[in-house]
Amino acid sequence: MQKFEVDPGGKAAAQLSKAAQQLADATPLFRSIAGLLERETEANFAAQGRPSWVPLSASTKAERLRRNKGGSVLKILQDRGILAASISSAHGPDFALVGAGGAAKDYAAIHQFGGTVDVPAHSVKTRLRTDAKGGLVRQQGHQNLAVFAKEGHKRVRESWSTVDAHKVQIPARPYLPFSGPAESATLQPEVEGSLLDLIERHLQASTGG
Repeated sequence: MQKFEVDPGGKAAAQLSKAAQQLADATPLFRSIAGLLERETEANFAAQGRPSWVPLSASTKAERLRRNKGGSVLKILQDRGILAASISSAHGPDFALVGAGGAAKDYAAIHQFGGTVDVPAHSVKTRLRTDAKGGLVRQQGHQNLAVFAKEGHKRVRESWSTVDAHKVQIPARPYLPFSGPAESATLQPEVEGSLLDLIERHLQASTGG
């Protein structure tokens, strides 16, 4: 994922500056901040956004239901769990960071900030269930709709179709504890309050208070 800096601003920035001057070694503080950022990221996934993310489109929900064998639609950004599992944090004597990498690095940024994706032309194979006579099996109560075949089905009718090149607009769903574009990202309100509490605890501990 692309790297960007976040200025906590306001009281949080002032408290960080105070801590940097007061603490002989700020590494433990930034270790705690890194852990906080990772926990707040997990909270965003659990809540599906704070505020709530843009809902899935009807077509995406239908595709998920088909792949999930008619079960419940999985949470947003957790179709396969790769993105959520890729979150990690790091810290040093003067920084703390959180981000997504690994198998999710190619699409982590587009989900955080939103944007347009160019989809090249490609072929798609469709597998539909058939009966013993080769006719298409129809959905119960919807005689105009066929039934998709699972991998284990042997009675199937396969066909290929070409999907033209097109663009897909991905809405911003900030799962990291920051909001806004990369060049002016700000901490989420919930994170700012937790950060202030954390800094205060480290300052009190340094003075024995």
